[in-house]
Amino acid sequence: MKPANSVLSGYGTTIFEVMSRLAQEHDSVNLGQGFPDGNGPADVVAAATDYLENGVNQYPSMMGIPPLREAVAAHAKRFYGLEVDWPREVLITSGGTEALGAALFGLIEPGDEAVLIEPLYDSYLPIVRRAGAVPRMVRLEPPDWALPVDELRAAFSDKTKLILFNTPMNPCAKVFDRDELELIAGLCIRHDAYAVCDEVYEHLAFDGRPHIPMITLPGMRERAVRIASAGKIFSLTGWKVGMVTAAPDLLTPIAKAHQFLTFTTPPNLQSAVAYGLNKDDSYFAGLNADLQARRDMLAAGLADIGFGIVPCAGTYFLTTDFRPLGFNGDDVDFCRHITVEAGVAAVPVSAFYESGEVRHFARFAFCKQEAALDEAIARLGRHFGSGA
Repeated sequence: MKPANSVLSGYGTTIFEVMSRLAQEHDSVNLGQGFPDGNGPADVVAAATDYLENGVNQYPSMMGIPPLREAVAAHAKRFYGLEVDWPREVLITSGGTEALGAALFGLIEPGDEAVLIEPLYDSYLPIVRRAGAVPRMVRLEPPDWALPVDELRAAFSDKTKLILFNTPMNPCAKVFDRDELELIAGLCIRHDAYAVCDEVYEHLAFDGRPHIPMITLPGMRERAVRIASAGKIFSLTGWKVGMVTAAPDLLTPIAKAHQFLTFTTPPNLQSAVAYGLNKDDSYFAGLNADLQARRDMLAAGLADIGFGIVPCAGTYFLTTDFRPLGFNGDDVDFCRHITVEAGVAAVPVSAFYESGEVRHFARFAFCKQEAALDEAIARLGRHFGSGA
């Protein structure tokens, strides 16, 4: 038999699927994969149902239905003061990952270089390599996740086509501040590179930190691709509705790639997301406050058990150092151990690095109901001898 594609066939099953299957097998509380409990806002779900019954359930435009594209532009104006020409600068995709794929396939030529920041979401490297680019990796290390300025500068060259980065950052929960973003923007301008910006956790920057879209910085309006996700904004990760904002010259090749990937996205979901993006500011503030409270709840519970807690500035995810517990093994061993023996699933942080010695950190998702977090804390407490 002739071999399959050598790039994609070289990767194993995503760590999220592996740990979720293991959690199901052992009836564990799944704090590994980042999907919220519950069924999202009832009014947004009702809007999708209403459209199914009363809307047009045929192919919509590959660019997305106009009400959603208008809503994306209005959302950018409301939260970031960004003026967006929705007919020319907004594209709707089937999820944030498809948006990343369309952006990378649309912008990269084989042999280009792409700068990526580790730890990184696990789809980044496969897509970059399948597009034909050479990845140039820059590493952030726990517990402070400081941006290594010299290494970042060295990663850029005249061969750099783009940087792909994520803020608020999955998996390490870092929120890039203005100084860091301006440094990255300056390197993009100096080396004539694009910035593909994964901003799906934009409403989940905690403790009063602002989320600053790269596209709003001086010199980046024509260079930045902003990617948002309805799944994260409305806790409906199964819907897979992504939203891309970029200048027309950037959006055109991205849209051409999109037309040969998924072409379009279910119109009832698009209509419901348009409704949701127009919700009052209190919805977005409430989402942020709720997830911040769950972060604090899980952090306090794990700290009481003996975990070392790494600061979490945003997203769904809390990184912990399990060395204080005295476990004899690496992070893969630890996550498998607690899933099977304690009944709580987590994800090893080493899965988000291409290589290296980050082997004693486990990531927990706190986007779950309080009862699930309570149960996870209780199970881990009993297992490690610090609970009833």
